[in-house]
Amino acid sequence: MPQTFARRVALPPVAAALLLPLAACGGGKSDASSSPSGSGGKTTITVLAAASLTDVFKAERAAYEKAHPGITVKFSFAGSQDLAAQVSQGAPADALVTADTKTMDGVKKDTGTPTVIARNRLTIATAPGNPKKIHGLGDLANPGLKVVLAAKQVPVGNYGDKVLAAQHVNVKPVSEEASVRAVLTKVELGEADAGIVYVTDAQSAKGKVGTVSIPDAQNAIASYPAATLNGSQHAAAAADFVKWLSSPQAQSILRSAGFQQP
Repeated sequence: MPQTFARRVALPPVAAALLLPLAACGGGKSDASSSPSGSGGKTTITVLAAASLTDVFKAERAAYEKAHPGITVKFSFAGSQDLAAQVSQGAPADALVTADTKTMDGVKKDTGTPTVIARNRLTIATAPGNPKKIHGLGDLANPGLKVVLAAKQVPVGNYGDKVLAAQHVNVKPVSEEASVRAVLTKVELGEADAGIVYVTDAQSAKGKVGTVSIPDAQNAIASYPAATLNGSQHAAAAADFVKWLSSPQAQSILRSAGFQQP
């Protein structure tokens, strides 16, 4: 008989820890009426981005800054739920990219109109070589297996919870993490035998984890919306960057990292 287990959630405090690093990025005069590249030297925009975009957005930044020499792009990566909390608390930033539309919709009063820039899918991350012989979602319910998941408040945790429930798989994780990268790290370090992450995160691990594919019929599709923030001090530059993320060059970089087309 399936059993229901209580989950231990290990979410970090949001307010002080997440807002302080961004404070140094705020300030300055609005460039809402200026050109995206500005006319008085460098313009720096701060983009709050989902943790699963950490690697690919570094490549996006290099390409964007090369094409826009007057702009510097700074990123703050975290779980989408933490980013939304920052926005609600007035963090000084210019744009937001989340790993689900639900989280973006939750801060719609603070953003411009979102545009989906990419999609993603789930996979099971294991130790290299899959020593525990995990073959699919059903094996994650094995009581002898140490499984780590993201918390339900995190997009990948919510997606994972839904796919497990649809297959009637009850998992008792050893921990629930605040971001997909935290789940991936637990598996990489051997602190967990398996975890549910995005395909792109497993790909970014470059052989440090193995993967077990989740069939399309059992999988979930994650959407990544991007939007400017109404409180941006650099509105024109932020809008230009968000628009550029849908350009052929930016989309090519996303495809190379394993993301799917919007």
